[in-house]
Amino acid sequence: VQFSESGGGLVPPGGSLRLSCGAPSNIFDTYTMGWWRQAPGKERDLVASLTPDGRTGYMDSVKGRFTISRDMTSETLYLQMTNLRPEDTGVYYCWSAGPTSWGQGTQVTVST
Repeated sequence: VQFSESGGGLVPPGGSLRLSCGAPSNIFDTYTMGWWRQAPGKERDLVASLTPDGRTGYMDSVKGRFTISRDMTSETLYLQMTNLRPEDTGVYYCWSAGPTSWGQGTQVTVST
């Protein structure tokens, strides 16, 4: 399974975006899923994760601003991002701990 992310864009500081990623429900049921971010010139970092039993985890810099969630009916993983900062800029990738492949990612740019 290769993911396809959407929802990125250019927003000013303080703005919001919601990223989406389609995935088969058996992936949600079985594997931890998450969102990674790769900023320009940096390594890819895990931003948020969601276990099959619903536990979430976040990198410190996004706690209280980002929310990871899933809709089992539509088989979609979301990342709601609020109060965006310039340092949130990067390509965001959907991920699972299962037998899946990286997608193309979706670009998020936070700038005036």
